Amino acid sequence: MKKYIGLTVVLGFMSCAVGPNYQPRTPEQLNVPAAWHSTLPENGKSGDLSRWWQQLRDPLLSAFVEAALKASPTMDLARARLREARAQRRVAAADLFPKVNATLNASRTKATATGNGAASSSYQAEFDASWEPDIFGGTRRSLEASTASLESTVASLHDTQVSLAAELAINYVEVRSLQARIAIARENLALQAETREIAGWRYQAGLVSSLDFDQARAVEAQTQAQVPALETSLASSRNRIAVLLGTPPGSVDERLAAQAPIPPVPEAILIGIPADVLRQRPDVRAAERTLAAQTARVGAAVASQYPSLSLSGSLGVNGVTLAALTGGTSVIRSLAASIAQTIFAGGRIRQQIQVQTAVQEQALATYESTVLTALEDVENALVSIRRSRERYVFLQTADEAARTAAQWARQRYEVGLVDYTSVVTTQQTQLSASESLKSCEAEITTALVQLYKALGGGWTTEDAAVGAVPAEGRIL
Repeated sequence: MKKYIGLTVVLGFMSCAVGPNYQPRTPEQLNVPAAWHSTLPENGKSGDLSRWWQQLRDPLLSAFVEAALKASPTMDLARARLREARAQRRVAAADLFPKVNATLNASRTKATATGNGAASSSYQAEFDASWEPDIFGGTRRSLEASTASLESTVASLHDTQVSLAAELAINYVEVRSLQARIAIARENLALQAETREIAGWRYQAGLVSSLDFDQARAVEAQTQAQVPALETSLASSRNRIAVLLGTPPGSVDERLAAQAPIPPVPEAILIGIPADVLRQRPDVRAAERTLAAQTARVGAAVASQYPSLSLSGSLGVNGVTLAALTGGTSVIRSLAASIAQTIFAGGRIRQQIQVQTAVQEQALATYESTVLTALEDVENALVSIRRSRERYVFLQTADEAARTAAQWARQRYEVGLVDYTSVVTTQQTQLSASESLKSCEAEITTALVQLYKALGGGWTTEDAAVGAVPAEGRIL
């Protein structure tokens, strides 16, 4: 009866674990608002953001993003870290089970007193087993911490997916914007060349001085000088896309050689509510899982101040031949149990608990800061989309007016109704307005990409390297 009572006490201890139990924070505890402060007509609409780039309806962009998520070295690094975290969790889980060792010894001796002593052999097989029952839950807390760390690593992999897709899309939009600006510059160069010819004819006819002709050449040269700088930026953006795809620079130049429109922003933008960020954004999830892991480590540190129970046993057999080992004629058995308790360690255990508690507080502060940063990123992106849209309307008006003014000024200069200064001013205004319009168009699409990144879009558990995270306490 006493044996059963003792076993019941041990199992009772093993059913619980010392230290704090982790409780996830609610949106209210994290001061997450019920609605976004900045507004768009699309506010409140939720949807699947895992493949947000498909909303831009650009097949080449979609192909680039899908390829990068599969082959980018950045993703390979994240997957390797995930495999490391899984292995570390299995190491922690192994401590819950007994350890069994097997040894086989063989020896041969020969008596040498007379020089003709007979040789003898002996064989010994032994099995040793040891186990430390997790009475106060220290090992289970360590496993809980490893599980949460694994989940944090999975979230970090998803965060890598989000950042990679957003960076590639931003560079793709930059490529299309630079191509448009180069085309605008060359269009203006053609108009300026015509104006220079007109100024040359008028100068040869003695209608104007050489000043008009020289000014026309200067304006044309200034515009020509902008093209190499734009082409340099274009090459940099294309090379960046190639590297993000895991290929050498220049490998995508042929696919990006033809000019294409800047991907337009769709009419419906999926925004959702602030609380969605806690669920969807991977860096927030990673910070929350890191906090859970550190909370479990506090429990593991607390458990170290309690006694530990060790059980060990061995079973061995001896024989003069290998076949004799299976006969069991000489069997050695042993069973032992011991309880260990640290009595004095100079306050080391108590200080270790304080260390882990302080690290837990740091993890909590990091989690709260990550949540606030996520909300800030979304708000900034919403403001950027709204204000860029407003700016685009005014720039459209400016571009149309500048084109009309430049056309009228050139026609009137051709017949001698205005001086060349009016032509120069209107052409420069036209070039600036057209470039600003295209840049603003790119800004709107870029702001949308930044919004979806801020919302945590761009990851999916369909990646074969991710798989399912094991449930707490389950051994895989």
